[in-house]
Amino acid sequence: QVQLVESGGVPLRAGASLRLSCVVLSGTPSTYRFAWFRQPPGKERVFLASITWIGATTHYADSVKNRFIISREGATNTIYLRMNNLKPDDTAVYTCAAQEPYSSDPTTGYTYWGQGTQVTVSS
Repeated sequence: QVQLVESGGVPLRAGASLRLSCVVLSGTPSTYRFAWFRQPPGKERVFLASITWIGATTHYADSVKNRFIISREGATNTIYLRMNNLKPDDTAVYTCAAQEPYSSDPTTGYTYWGQGTQVTVSS
């Protein structure tokens, strides 16, 4: 079992960049796949990107593929989401998730969730 804590969400203006962090506070990350999701106001939570700890294999939603970058850092047990050229439509609660073992579909089947961090982008 892993415990995930996100941070980095702040109010921003359109066009800015931001990096969110998700620290794995307990558990052994090496056997997990991690992902970032977001939930805009009044909408459902959607998948953004995933990464396997071993091998750093990534998968992205088409909507963010060329703007967002997911990565992980072993020394600090942290998963990052770098977001570039932010838009007002990116306003959402961003949540980190983990799964073990890997599901066949990297966009679903996550068992462990953080509490989320709010990102607000104004025009």
